[in-house]
Amino acid sequence: MKTMLNVALPKGRLGEKVYAMFERAGFECPSIKETGRKLIFENPEAGVRYFWVKPSDVAIYVEHGAADIGVAGKDILLEYEPDVYELYDLDIGKCRMAVAAKKGFRYSADKTLRVATKFSNITRNYYASQGRDIDIIHLNGSIEIAPILGLSDVIVDIVETGTTLKENDLEVFETIVPISARLIANKSSFKFKGDAIERIMAGLETEKADK
Repeated sequence: MKTMLNVALPKGRLGEKVYAMFERAGFECPSIKETGRKLIFENPEAGVRYFWVKPSDVAIYVEHGAADIGVAGKDILLEYEPDVYELYDLDIGKCRMAVAAKKGFRYSADKTLRVATKFSNITRNYYASQGRDIDIIHLNGSIEIAPILGLSDVIVDIVETGTTLKENDLEVFETIVPISARLIANKSSFKFKGDAIERIMAGLETEKADK
């Protein structure tokens, strides 16, 4: 009997793309496509048990061993710094973490920069590397209106197309880091279920190469 791997998938469009990759790599689970309220789906023959969780929770499930592997955005890994292995860049869900502000904004060297963001840790680390004093204003949504209403000088946020920024007369000033979806593993699982995890990695690499 194959070793069963618990796989945490992020809910939403990204998770659907991720599952499609697993399916093409030979780790299908047809019941996952059925409509209903079921949360856990398994295929013993393929050795996989999938479950959907909020994208920002994937790393928590993996770190604490409820999932052996999962898929999380690089932004989540940088922000929360979970104690997991980052195994593989799936090359999907691409975007970037960036600094944006109102058009014409200029840094003032003698003034503490006010930064609105959901990603306080990434922001703190980025500006610390520059030796710049900042005041972080942690927000949970609608980051773009912060500089418009004078709450902040700049924002740090994920930028995909930049459309929302343009519609609010904001523009990207700096790119902090490129973001994409990463396959991560629980450290203990990687030790004791390494062969099964390596098999999935090999399947995903072959699937990506065949595209």
